[in-house]
This record gives sequence, structure tokens and C-alpha cells, in this order.
Amino acid sequence: MTTTTTPSASLTCALAAIDRANAADPHQERVGDEWLPKELAYSEHMTRWLFALEPQPSERMQIACRAQHIERWTMPRTEFPEGRKAYYQWRQACGRMHGQRAAQIMAECGYPEQECERVEIILTKRQLRQDDDTQLLEDVACMVFLERYFADFYEEKADYDREKWLRIVRRTWGKMSPRGHEAALTLATSLPAHLLELLQEALAEPEG
Repeated sequence: MTTTTTPSASLTCALAAIDRANAADPHQERVGDEWLPKELAYSEHMTRWLFALEPQPSERMQIACRAQHIERWTMPRTEFPEGRKAYYQWRQACGRMHGQRAAQIMAECGYPEQECERVEIILTKRQLRQDDDTQLLEDVACMVFLERYFADFYEEKADYDREKWLRIVRRTWGKMSPRGHEAALTLATSLPAHLLELLQEALAEPEG
């Protein structure tokens, strides 16, 4: 029998504050029959996949997943130069901003400093592979990408050649844990045929 735990007052406070922040996103995403602020929708996808991968996640993981993209629209990609190096610089800057913002909210909601710092570290992903919480966050983010954004990204980047797409898929796969791989393979059966074929080709011939 599965037991449910009543959220603490601090957790309820933190999640509500994150949702209020993300509700200010001027961009929209369609979810079912309604349009939602994009980062609010993203945070809901993150929470849904967190519970799919980890049925009883810790409070810090619930906060980290909900804050994965908190207020990301305030630091647009266009503020950084073109190119792969600048893209990673942007990603790192976003991670630092998200971590600091989540830690600030947690402190305001009564979490101890150590727990606030822990979530900040998770969101910067500095300890990917070495830290179970950081790896879980990455698995959740990859699942959200595959389910919700992969198809649109593929259409948006139609000028990418096949080899570039294979590298993208392999690198995404390489960031995931065995638990993430299992979930992704299950999800893959619902992908459009051309994306499923791309995934199968990428996994059949790992990048050397």
C-alpha cells in the first residue's frame, strides 16, 4: 500500500512561491485544452516526471524540479553570443540564477541554510554523476525534453544534418542514469516515427 505524506508548511510555501514566479512568464505553452505561462507549464511537467521516476521524492527534490527553469525568460539565450561555447555559458549562468532564486525562496519559507545550499548545488548540476539528487534532476529534465519538446526542437532546427542530430541524442542519453534510460525507452514508443528511428540509430551506434 502506498502511503502519502502531507506536505510540510515550508514545502507548500516554497512550491507556491515558485509557481507565482513562473506564472509571470510572458510566453505561453499549450497543455491539453489550455494555454499556460511557459515556465509554469514546464515546472508542472518536471513535477509530474519526478513522481513518475521517484514516487516518494524528498522535499528538496520537489523544490529543485519545480525551480529547474524558474524565471528563465529573464535571461534569454539572445543575451549571449552565438556558438556552442556561449550556449554552455548561458546554460551555466541560468543554472546559477535558478539555484540562487530557489535558495532565496526556501530561506523565506523557513528552510535551514544547509538545505537551501543543497538545492542550489543540485540546480547548478556541478555534481552530475557524483550526486544522486543531481542525477535524478537530470533524468527528469531529459524525460520532459523527450516527451514535450524534442519534436518541436527537431522541426525548429531543420537545418541540422543527421550526424549532428545523432550527437545530440547520444549526449542526451549519456547524461541519463539506467533508471532514466528505462523510462526513456518506454516513452520512445510514443514518439513520432522519424524521432524513434533517430533514437534507435543513435543507440545502435554509440559515439566513439
